[in-house]
Amino acid sequence: MKRLCILATLLAALSPQAGAAPELVNGIVAIVNGTVTTEKEARQFIEPAIIALERLRLTQREYTERAMEIYKDGLSQLVERQLTLDDFKAAGYSFPESIIEDFVQDRIRERYGDRVKLIKTLEAQNMTYEQFRTDIRDQFIVEQMNLKNVASAVIISPFKIETYYKEHPEEFKLPDQIHLRMIERRKPDGSDPEAVRRMAREIKAKLDAGDKFPLLAELYSEGSQKRDGGDLGWVERSVLRKEFAEAATTLKPGQHSGVIETPEACFLLFVEGVKAAQLKPLTEVRDEIEKTLLNQERARLQKKYVERLKKKAFVRYF
Repeated sequence: MKRLCILATLLAALSPQAGAAPELVNGIVAIVNGTVTTEKEARQFIEPAIIALERLRLTQREYTERAMEIYKDGLSQLVERQLTLDDFKAAGYSFPESIIEDFVQDRIRERYGDRVKLIKTLEAQNMTYEQFRTDIRDQFIVEQMNLKNVASAVIISPFKIETYYKEHPEEFKLPDQIHLRMIERRKPDGSDPEAVRRMAREIKAKLDAGDKFPLLAELYSEGSQKRDGGDLGWVERSVLRKEFAEAATTLKPGQHSGVIETPEACFLLFVEGVKAAQLKPLTEVRDEIEKTLLNQERARLQKKYVERLKKKAFVRYF
């Protein structure tokens, strides 16, 4: 109920005729060349994002502002989609219906599993199968036009990747890390905490005498890493709880701590290794950087493509 009221408010507020009669809200929101986009189409398009927004804990003001942004972005996407469809038609392109049908069936399987569930969903949304199929067909055409005019034109050179790596070191910085093992002796409710402390001290004495930490962890630890010899793997110092961080700071690789007591348990730590803050090597992040640059360049070309289409089209918002 809240969502429908907000959408109605949005559509009224965004209309230049916001003070006009309420029935105008349910009319035209945009025209691209000769194609009309209605309020209902805009509402259906942005509704999934509005539903997701409702799951966030926002004030009414924050909700309305975010919903407004979603609506404006959604309407822009609908206009851009229609511009692309018109460009497809003007260029004289076409696809065999068999290809379109395969694409539609793939989408049904991905989103709904089968046709029965699809039909039930469409009925709940007041949408016919033909409307659904047309929407999926349009999505396919837009994807193909974007591939032709945007994606296929993008090439990221090794030089661009290396330059991005040098200019954005903060994105690839690894903080101080430490490789830890842990032995945990818990204090069950109603148990004698002194007995737990005594057992922890006995384990420490064994470590002092030269017993191997992984073996003692397998024998005595009650932690989840017991079978792995208490191995916690590499962890960032910044995420360690205060007691562990303070103890680990004084230890060198190969050294173990004293007994660390907390209200719920007694612990012993062992440092396997230490890594100082460093940059991830370029070889590890090359693919990540390439993906970032691809997305940036595609966004730039997409904007340029849409601007070119708008220059030769009639677009009006209501």
